[in-house]
Amino acid sequence: MLTVPILLDSAEKVKRFSAAVSKVAVECELVQGVRIIDAKSIMGIFSLNLKQPIQLRVHSDDRSALKPIRDFLTEAR
Repeated sequence: MLTVPILLDSAEKVKRFSAAVSKVAVECELVQGVRIIDAKSIMGIFSLNLKQPIQLRVHSDDRSALKPIRDFLTEAR
């Protein structure tokens, strides 16, 4: 399992992320505090605090699964 920080600090980024993560073939979750949501759910994404970084959990050990969403990864990888 891969866990990487992402930042979705605008509605436009959320829309682009939602389109990109839908291309990832494995299960993905967004984790913020005690909340865990399906990363492919745009409504779930908007329920998070978008001013704070979010942890993306990808159910794969293959880093190539991150290619579609690489533009959303933060510097603290």
